[in-house]
Amino acid sequence: MSISILLGDDHAILRQGLRLLLEAEPDFAIVGEASTGVEVMRKIEMLHPDVVVLDVGIPDLNGLEITRQIHQRHQHTRVVILSMHAKEAYVLEALKNGASAYVLKGSDTNELIQAIRQSLQGVRYLSPPLSERAIEAYLEMIEDRGLDPYDTLTNREREIMHLVLESHSNAEIASRLTISPRTVEVHRARMMHKLGLNSQVELVRFAMQRGLIPAEE
Repeated sequence: MSISILLGDDHAILRQGLRLLLEAEPDFAIVGEASTGVEVMRKIEMLHPDVVVLDVGIPDLNGLEITRQIHQRHQHTRVVILSMHAKEAYVLEALKNGASAYVLKGSDTNELIQAIRQSLQGVRYLSPPLSERAIEAYLEMIEDRGLDPYDTLTNREREIMHLVLESHSNAEIASRLTISPRTVEVHRARMMHKLGLNSQVELVRFAMQRGLIPAEE
């Protein structure tokens, strides 16, 4: 029985390379590709893949938010995150959102293959040199803090947050989500209120601290 895989990355060359590498496995079948987060969610609805191999930095809802939505709405689909970021903040957010594996982009192909296979067996895979013990300690620490304001955001508020972080205007966000600019303003205001933030600068700082966007070097 073949393992159906959806590739989510905004770089066509990388998707083509992944397709060639993964289809060399006799039981792997690439059933689709997507270049944006919105497209990933649409194709999951259509194709119901076993696994999504997902770039954490994919535009229009980044990989971490997509992972959370997949975990909520398509629990049969496993998410294998591909990332260039080895910082534990990114790994922690991915695991909290339901990722089954976190693979660094500089890893050997065999690591990605192993991550896909282990995810389907219910075994979490972390690309070396990521520390499973340290990440478990972080997860326990977060749980002890109680309710996270970020967890109180609705799906729409999260979508708007990530598009704001990509520097899209209210009008652009409204067009992408097919809602009115006024609706965007309302959701945006509620999102900022729930997070206790007052400016774009504070929102960017919050996102960096949470590993939602790359921190400045």
